[in-house]
Amino acid sequence: MSENIESGYFLVREEILPEAIKKTIKVKEMLKRGDARTINEAVEKMELSRSAYYKYKDYVFPFYEASQNKIITITFLLEHKKGVLSSVLNTISSEGGSIMTINQGIPLQGVANATVSIETMNLAVDLEALLDKLRLVDGVKRLEVLGQAQA
Repeated sequence: MSENIESGYFLVREEILPEAIKKTIKVKEMLKRGDARTINEAVEKMELSRSAYYKYKDYVFPFYEASQNKIITITFLLEHKKGVLSSVLNTISSEGGSIMTINQGIPLQGVANATVSIETMNLAVDLEALLDKLRLVDGVKRLEVLGQAQA
């Protein structure tokens, strides 16, 4: 493998991560929520060594943290009926998302593809919660995060 490869970010499902990385994420969450007052207390509760915590702490974080202050592009499969796209946009706006671009294809067989880019800087909720709310909008058949860029 070449030494010139730049490190990057990857979206990886939690279940394939080593136990030490999962525990490091949980320690960080405990400290953030105030469930532990010190790093020592949190690593003891999680049965994780301090050295493992310090090894990984600056390299792992939840998806929603990685998406703060970014422009996120989401693709939707929407039912072709009045007000669906409007409801999606209103949901984004009501949670503090700033809509940067909107592209919608011509409806075919009762559904249309739409792509929306959102600036996440002022979101009132984390991105995971926003995505959950968008999935519940009547007429949203599917949504997927396509990518993200620095705002």
